[in-house]
Amino acid sequence: MKWHQAIVDYKHYLQIERGLSKNSIENYSYDIKKLIHYLEKNSISASPITIDNEIVKEFIYAISKSINTRSQARLISGLRNFFDYLIFENYRKTNPLDLIESPRIGRKLPDTLSVNDIDHLINAIDLSYQYNGVNLGERNRAIIETLYSCGLRVSELIELKISDLFFDEGFIKVTGKGDKQRFVPIGLNTQKYITIWKDIRSHIKVDVSSKDTLFLNYKGKKLTRAMIFTIIKKLVEKSGLNKNVSPHTFRHSFATHLLENGADLRAIQMMLGHESITTTEIYMHLDRSHLSDVLNKFHPRK
Repeated sequence: MKWHQAIVDYKHYLQIERGLSKNSIENYSYDIKKLIHYLEKNSISASPITIDNEIVKEFIYAISKSINTRSQARLISGLRNFFDYLIFENYRKTNPLDLIESPRIGRKLPDTLSVNDIDHLINAIDLSYQYNGVNLGERNRAIIETLYSCGLRVSELIELKISDLFFDEGFIKVTGKGDKQRFVPIGLNTQKYITIWKDIRSHIKVDVSSKDTLFLNYKGKKLTRAMIFTIIKKLVEKSGLNKNVSPHTFRHSFATHLLENGADLRAIQMMLGHESITTTEIYMHLDRSHLSDVLNKFHPRK
């Protein structure tokens, strides 16, 4: 079995058997391609079937000099999954990652913005900004409001459809990881900004492949993940906010602010679309001050 065929088969497995998203599948594939690049660079002849523990250890040692411990742990996990798949398909008997331990890493706390930070960013948007006759300022405001007000992943935002909007009921339908769908509440202000953008959108010549996609570029096509990052980067620079802000920062801020204001952790889990509540529990580490308030308010022997 050659590496190319192994990757193709593995990607089919991840898509069909495990139901992973396109982005997750590409990340898994990227781990394997790093290993292949190392083998080619060092003229090491080893196939997915013959590669052994010593070669993999040398690869991880070499790459650990250029990546942090968190990336190293993710790489090891990704390769271990790949070779587990080969064992599952009876291509191999053993996993060359079995005796390789992942580096211990602390639990990384998400970056968050304050409510004032978010107001500052939104106020910095030039609502009159147009490109090729399309008002992209109003679009950008609707994007930021939706990211923060609904706690969406960037991939969920760019895939959001007009048919996913249920404003009369106060919800939007979100397609998350593994194509799992959930309904997320949406506030009246965000509905208003989306409605403004929808009116502008109705005057754009929309590409047939994006006819139901909510957020478009000036050409009438679906936005890319990279474009959302660029919009936010430029907005942060313009506002003068001295923080590292990404689309995920708004999602983290959404969850943190809900928790700080007394929202139930289980409800936050459902809105974020987390498979396990332990993933949501990371927000408990951000600010414990509100926990004392909860105790004082609700415990009978406070």
